[in-house]
Amino acid sequence: MISTVKIYAVGGTIDKIYFDGKGQYQIGDPEIGKILEEGNVRFSYDLTAICHKDSLDMTDEDRAEIRDRIQPDEHPRILIPCGTDTMIETATALQRIPGKTIVLTGSMQPAKFKGSDATFNVGYAVTALQIIPPGVYIAMNGQLFDPDHALKNIERNCFESTV
Repeated sequence: MISTVKIYAVGGTIDKIYFDGKGQYQIGDPEIGKILEEGNVRFSYDLTAICHKDSLDMTDEDRAEIRDRIQPDEHPRILIPCGTDTMIETATALQRIPGKTIVLTGSMQPAKFKGSDATFNVGYAVTALQIIPPGVYIAMNGQLFDPDHALKNIERNCFESTV
């Protein structure tokens, strides 16, 4: 059994709530707690929301705040559900944090949407978090990516490796 996982929710599509089709939206409360509860997980986790932003609105200052919150955290395993549009930039900003396994994940559709990839991506990220060595990773579409060699393919609606 793994030690307590720290989850820092920062927003993104996974937490979006739409009010009129796919036009007006807001970033709601973190969906990951509901996903883990529905998944009947049997490990302890501590969930903290740092910000509620769409990733296109994420700034370097936001990424610095995320890094500043994670760096002194005592938990060796960190999960970050966040937006996919700037997930690579966020992961890159965290790469100099030593001694922790940090996995970023998200979804291409809000967790509240039927057929969303959120549940699968979170489950995959939690599994990866338990077995990979310290470092920063992106877990999307059933694959684990090094942020230095990852790319979001908007046309194919998935992440891909650049190597």
